[in-house]
Formats: sequence, C-alpha cells, structure tokens
Amino acid sequence: MIDMDKIYLITDIPGYSPQISRLLSMMNYARHTTLAAVKDLTIDQLDYLLDSECNSIGALLLHYAAVEYAYQVATFEGRDLSEEELTIWGPALNLGHEGRAMIKGNDLSYYLDRLNEVRERTYALFATVDDDWLYTEEEFWHNKQANYYFMWFHVFEDEINHRGQIRLIRKRALA
Repeated sequence: MIDMDKIYLITDIPGYSPQISRLLSMMNYARHTTLAAVKDLTIDQLDYLLDSECNSIGALLLHYAAVEYAYQVATFEGRDLSEEELTIWGPALNLGHEGRAMIKGNDLSYYLDRLNEVRERTYALFATVDDDWLYTEEEFWHNKQANYYFMWFHVFEDEINHRGQIRLIRKRALA
C-alpha cells in the first residue's frame, strides 16, 4: 500500500475518501521512516537494552502493531481487547518489565510481518468507512471527548515518538 513514488505527498489514495487518504498518507510516511530506522538489524540489536528500565527495539516495533490493533478494535468494533487478545498483545501494549521478559529472540522479519499484518487490516477497515466516520466522538483519555480522527492520529504519533527511541537505541547497540 505504500506507494514510494508518492511517499512525500499527503494526497488522495484510490479507494479511500479524501480525509482518510490523508491520514493513511501520514501513517505510510511514518512507517516508511520506521522501516529505514530498523533496516538490517540483527536479533541481538533488536533485543538490546540500554539499561534495566529500557524497552528494546523489537518491543517497540511490536508495540506499534499492538497499538494499531487496539485502535482497530476500539474504533471499528467499539470494544476493548478480549482476554485472548490481551494474551497476544498485552506485553507489547504494556512494555516495561512484561515486554522485556516476553518480547525477545525474534528476527526483524517477525516484527515486520506483525506490522504488515496489522496495517493490511487497517487498510481494509478504512476502505469500509468515509470521512464522516472520522468525526465520530466518544470519551477518551481523562474523560475528555475525542474523535476517531484524533485517535488514529495518535496511532502514528505514537510511532513517531517511539521511533526517536529506536534511533537512540540503534546508535548505542551498534556502537
């Protein structure tokens, strides 16, 4: 879905309404830069911890997939993650000690496959709604109203935020 000829364009994407196209354009660019930041990393580099409180690059990559999946469930299905889904995604959502203990020993293709699987589902789900859907409001953090547009902005804003951590960890892991 990422059209490398249009990676620097926030523009229409065939099959999607205008605002959803723009949102997906921004998500695609964020993912493009994430992929560049993790290119060719080894298992040891993906598992590297700066200290006992840090997250690994692998855990952060799986966190991206988990956050996106959780927002799919929340915004398209109107529910929280089930116990079964929390078993799968919980360590990546929570990170910290749980993430350090559970998310390790995987090669880069493992993380990229999870990211791609979740993103493909996002593309399919966004094809079923229009721009009006983005303005659906519900209670969000701290009992404040938010719309789906903001929630999906947060999905890639979280990725961009953690990508800075990935770049720092990568520098240290390769030093």
